Amino acid sequence: MSSAQYLLESRPHSVAHLFLSRVEATPDREAYRHPVAADHSAPGAEEWRSLTWAQTAERVKAIAAGLLSLGLRPEERVAISSSTRIEWILADLGVMCAGTAATAVYPSTNAEETAYILADSGSRAIFVENAAQLAKVTAHAEGLPGLDHAILFDAETDTPRVKGLEVLTLAELEERGAAYLREHPDAIDTAVQAIERDQLATLIYTSGTTGRPKGVRLVHDCWSYQAVAQEVSGLLLPDDVQFLWLPLSHVFGNALISGQVRTGSVIAVDGRVDRIVTNLPLVRPTVMASAPRIFEKVYNGIAARARAEGGAKYKIFQWAAKVARDYARTGQEQLVATGSRKVPLSLTVQHAVADKLVYGKIRAAFGGELRGSASGSAALAADIGYFFAGAGVPVLEGYGLTETSAAVTVNPVDDFRVGTVGRPLPGTEVRIAEDGEILLKGPGVMRGYHNLPEKTAEVLESDGWFHTGDIGEVDKDGFVRITDRKKDLFKTSGGKYIAPTEIESRFKAVCPYVSNILVIGNGRNYCTALITLDESAIMPWAASHDLGGRSYAEVVSSPEVHALIEGFVQRVNGDLQRWQTIKKFSVLPRDLDVEHGELTPSLKVKRPVVEREYAEVIETMYEGAREA
Repeated sequence: MSSAQYLLESRPHSVAHLFLSRVEATPDREAYRHPVAADHSAPGAEEWRSLTWAQTAERVKAIAAGLLSLGLRPEERVAISSSTRIEWILADLGVMCAGTAATAVYPSTNAEETAYILADSGSRAIFVENAAQLAKVTAHAEGLPGLDHAILFDAETDTPRVKGLEVLTLAELEERGAAYLREHPDAIDTAVQAIERDQLATLIYTSGTTGRPKGVRLVHDCWSYQAVAQEVSGLLLPDDVQFLWLPLSHVFGNALISGQVRTGSVIAVDGRVDRIVTNLPLVRPTVMASAPRIFEKVYNGIAARARAEGGAKYKIFQWAAKVARDYARTGQEQLVATGSRKVPLSLTVQHAVADKLVYGKIRAAFGGELRGSASGSAALAADIGYFFAGAGVPVLEGYGLTETSAAVTVNPVDDFRVGTVGRPLPGTEVRIAEDGEILLKGPGVMRGYHNLPEKTAEVLESDGWFHTGDIGEVDKDGFVRITDRKKDLFKTSGGKYIAPTEIESRFKAVCPYVSNILVIGNGRNYCTALITLDESAIMPWAASHDLGGRSYAEVVSSPEVHALIEGFVQRVNGDLQRWQTIKKFSVLPRDLDVEHGELTPSLKVKRPVVEREYAEVIETMYEGAREA
């Protein structure tokens, strides 16, 4: 038996077990960093503060004991509705160590859907970030008779009074927990030892692109498996510093906590997206998980700044970007063919020059220490992946779903392949069905949808194989490639099948101004597209093309911008089959966002929502259509 197999088969029952073991093994090592207001500084100034594992344990045990003091029993649900911050992690670990189960609620979820999730999960208590999150709960309190307690992360001047709901601050809960532990000093150890592998640990509601969210039942063994699999795959190392900004209500961010507890590495946590660029040089992470949209925005921003500088600087950037892609692509082709990334000497020399002129600055923007950045939730355009790989910031695409407790495949740092989502994690099996659908089996797979046995039976076979709904393939070296969502594939009226994400990915690779693109064409004569533009990229272009002083909406509706985007559309069309080409497109007056319900909290486009909202725009593109 290999060492990896032994570690997987001998994994503890839960992350709570792992947590207590980690605290015992390295009590004085740094566990977490988080921003706080700086003392004696200018208003708004911040500094990063650390918690050791021992300090973390003191708070986690107090929170866990506080929940026990409220009368919560094993597997009873405790919701968390908050942005990503240190208190989210402490609360989640506290829920686990109490033997209760967490219900993750996105802070962007509206009041009606929050109430649905709390009612469907049967949550008895909820951690809320602030009064605004609490207000969403109290707006539907009459429909939540089982919800007894709310715990505020941010204490208000006066704790709100809500009929039928006890409202505590986090500090007050911890005080209760400390008192409870004085009377029952072994309470947490006893609760953790009683946890079984198949005991419910977390309910995460799919943000899905259609219909009501479904509660995914993830048991303690799902997270324990994730923890050990991340370790044996080399995704996380003991000396890593991870910058965590992803939403912890999402399975991707949640799973990373498990791996960190197992390895004893450091997490610097701050969920404010507008602080990412500022935080990276301060944190200097060695690893970071992200979504493709972030890398697309970073690339577009770099390209836009170079273009604005113009002249020689822009030409140098264009040359360096091409060298980066050529260097990474050639190295990958050589790796597949010969087992070595060796590239021709002439390209190596060009790469070394470009590194001094351009790539070093890009790495510095990421903190200068990044050995890899895991990317998931959607496909990354290959050209952008090659660019960052060539610049020394490898983007390690992976694949997973809420139903698989996050990652099931990931690209290894020392053998990553752009355009794939890597190899299966140890202990996970991948199979391709006759129709091309990816099927998965392993310890990370959910135990079903909460209160939805019929929906569970649709995707989970009796022998454990899970139907992902994604279309893909596995190459001779075991690397998995996702080609499309099964439900997103459509057929034109001419009988031709179209994979829209393939076309969308190509467009994102060539157009530095794009934010989102949806290819339309199901049952239609030809393909069209709805396109939104990245404001931070298109506005500098507008200012340099006699459109300065105009609003974003005025800029994107201008003939000049339409002509600009038309050029990129034709460029993409040149590499497509006739029936795949985009015949018409519309640039929308604003970007898609979560607030309008067009994006999921993990930034996936809700195609049906967007198509409904812009139905008139779509119909206009098909007026007078003839067979194409």
